[in-house]
Amino acid sequence: MSDRKALDIIAGGMGQHPALIVVDALVGFTDPACPLGSEADAVVAANIELMNAFHRADLPVVLTTVIYRNAEQASVFRARVPALNLLTPESEWVKFDPRLPIAPSDLQLEKLHASGFHGTDLDEWLKAKGVDSVVVTGLTTSGCVRATAVDGLQNNYRVLVPREASGDRDEQAHEANLYDLNAKYADVVSVADVLESLPG
Repeated sequence: MSDRKALDIIAGGMGQHPALIVVDALVGFTDPACPLGSEADAVVAANIELMNAFHRADLPVVLTTVIYRNAEQASVFRARVPALNLLTPESEWVKFDPRLPIAPSDLQLEKLHASGFHGTDLDEWLKAKGVDSVVVTGLTTSGCVRATAVDGLQNNYRVLVPREASGDRDEQAHEANLYDLNAKYADVVSVADVLESLPG
């Protein structure tokens, strides 16, 4: 076996202690009435299936949301994408999609930027639970899902992205980013692949 092939086997796939990171499955992203949103029923359904499976296996689940509490937070990002200014504490848009089966043990994590790791305690929380791999899902593929997946790798986790469980307002951007993630940063797989690979 070549060194390259051996490295592929070691680096790819799910580890023994995975966690699910559901990125920004918020009303503001799953409701087309919001300028940030799109029709995402199939993505929500895939995430419901994954969350239920992780809960049954007693594996960690993280859900991220974006909330801006003052004008200074992520001001450059918000200037580039003014619709982000809708994501305030009192807004309905920052709430998790009510169809998601959120458990008391799930970590509900606020963030300000695209990555769930940037400026948060996510890495420390995962390491404290002995996590060695992350399944990254949610919205949107070209933005926060991609950033979280890349940072997952950069924090030394194996990363899997189930294609049916992420979505984007732009289908071409969705496909292009899945292609690029799979080439360099993550294993892009099916939801069925993830379910079959769960420990136990």
